[in-house]
Amino acid sequence: MGIIETLIVTTFLAGVAGTGLGGLVGAMLQKDSNRTVSLLLSFAGGVMLSVVCFDLVTEAIETEVGVWTVVGAIAIGVAVTYFLNYLIDRKTNPEVPHIDANHPKTADDLDELIHSDHLEQHYARKDSKLGLFVAGIVMASAIALHNVPEGMTIGASYASNDGVMGRAALVLAVLIGLHNIPEGMAVSVPLISGGMPKWKAVLVTASTGIPTILGALLGYLLGEIGPMGLTMSLGFASGAMLYVVFGEILPQSILMYHSKLPAFSTIIGILAGMLIIF
Repeated sequence: MGIIETLIVTTFLAGVAGTGLGGLVGAMLQKDSNRTVSLLLSFAGGVMLSVVCFDLVTEAIETEVGVWTVVGAIAIGVAVTYFLNYLIDRKTNPEVPHIDANHPKTADDLDELIHSDHLEQHYARKDSKLGLFVAGIVMASAIALHNVPEGMTIGASYASNDGVMGRAALVLAVLIGLHNIPEGMAVSVPLISGGMPKWKAVLVTASTGIPTILGALLGYLLGEIGPMGLTMSLGFASGAMLYVVFGEILPQSILMYHSKLPAFSTIIGILAGMLIIF
């Protein structure tokens, strides 16, 4: 199996299969546990921080393009991801009744993070097919903003290891797959509640993982251009992941489960990531 085929299979399992499995669990249970989701997300966030800070950023610096180029690429990744999230939030938040002036300035549940609550509102209002389609596109775009940089980290890691499945790429693939399970649950439950058949909801949910594959291919192809391309790919993906972890996953996990446990779960994730890398 060639490099591209291996990369596609790896990210298919992490993105499509992981999200689809979450959709299947959501279809069977039609509920989720805030405590379980919170601890799973915070642990995954901790491991991702270890991989980004101790592996991906280090590899970007070792390209010897220049540390300021690495800093700039990370800053661009943070800024682009934040700006696109801001645009989606600005469009959807006014349409969700419980998101008002008293609501936290970040998502406090997974359905808010991926905007499935926005789609649920359109289902509840029995909106037109066009309205439902637009709401679905918005939700898919919100998920893509998380999945594309996640895939890019895997692809860039492949490129930095000359197309070999390194430990960082393997860890990221596994963690992204685990992270996508609760995300898939948050997608399928409102679809089913809105009247969509379970089998169709699971298929739609699984399809939201496709951007992970596209991100992996983009990260790998950029990394193959040369040292500058590899630096930009590693830096941009790292910046996007840092924003997703610090700006969304960790605040959300704490708001979902008011306890010290998410903090400890994050620390355990960081330590686990260090052990795996080193």
